[in-house]
Amino acid sequence: MTPEIALVDDDRNILTSVSIALQAEGFVTRVYSDGAVALRAFADKEPDLGVFDIKMPAMDGMELLRRLRESSNMPVIFLTSKDDELDEALGLAMGADDYIAKPFSQRLLIARIRAILRRQEFARGTAVISEGNPEPALIERGRLTMDPARHKVTWDGRPVTLTVTEFMILEALAQRPGVVKSRNQLLDIAYSDDVFVDDRTIDSHIKRVRRKFRGVDPQFDMIETLYGVGYRFGEE
Repeated sequence: MTPEIALVDDDRNILTSVSIALQAEGFVTRVYSDGAVALRAFADKEPDLGVFDIKMPAMDGMELLRRLRESSNMPVIFLTSKDDELDEALGLAMGADDYIAKPFSQRLLIARIRAILRRQEFARGTAVISEGNPEPALIERGRLTMDPARHKVTWDGRPVTLTVTEFMILEALAQRPGVVKSRNQLLDIAYSDDVFVDDRTIDSHIKRVRRKFRGVDPQFDMIETLYGVGYRFGEE
């Protein structure tokens, strides 16, 4: 069935432009300018994925997600108008699947939507596996295991929850342990579009990935920084 995407944003220009772009890619869209109205609509018929703006009057994106998580695991991508680590950390802890900062590329948003929906398909066991579309192989590097199809990561058998963007960056590093990836190379992997993203964005992602791994292993030190060059995944 055609995936249905719910857009919740008080900026009607964003609702219109993103909805048109998604429909052109074959998605069905539902648009809401009010979080409370969206929540009531989700109770009647839940979409396949939601894209929520954080900063909205009345019910903001955080409250909408909190209320939604009381009864649903529907995937959610947050749109945020600034790089606010506190908002991001809170949103991810509440169960958001990824973040995209405004101004954003529509192609980047669509790529993230497709990645999350594909992850959901594998989690439900409904993904189509064929010779032309094989299931991605596991990545096993010492104590690290990554399952790209299901977007699952474990360290020493313990799960580590990463956003789609964080997963892509770690995957790029883990595929070739010991090989240095520059910030620009990681930007090209995580933001494969013509949108401008400051290279410090990669530093922020790496910082959050390290923090998450140290949550399960305080001694985690496998992502190495080579100052002025980039990052690499260590060789055990």
